[in-house]
Amino acid sequence: MPDQIEPGGPGAYPSGMEARVTVLEEIAASTKVAINDLRAEMRQLRSDMIQEMRQLRTDMQHQFRSLRGEHRSDFRWLLGIMLGGFAGLLGVMAHGFHWL
Repeated sequence: MPDQIEPGGPGAYPSGMEARVTVLEEIAASTKVAINDLRAEMRQLRSDMIQEMRQLRTDMQHQFRSLRGEHRSDFRWLLGIMLGGFAGLLGVMAHGFHWL
């Protein structure tokens, strides 16, 4: 069904259309302001997130270096114990087989 517009009145639009157009213009203006506010908030959130992610990355790098140092220390202890145990076993074998 086609739109029906009332026949022309004294204004540029049919009767009642002036008020409707005014309301639509106000809605459009407030929507434009709301969209601009949302964009500004999104930019701020993005900036905050990037900053927090950089801080998290820095913190994780420090923690990784710390853990890496601890793991190296643990590895050295275990390696020392294993080599010492192996040397002790060789000593016991050498004594048992009368190599020494």
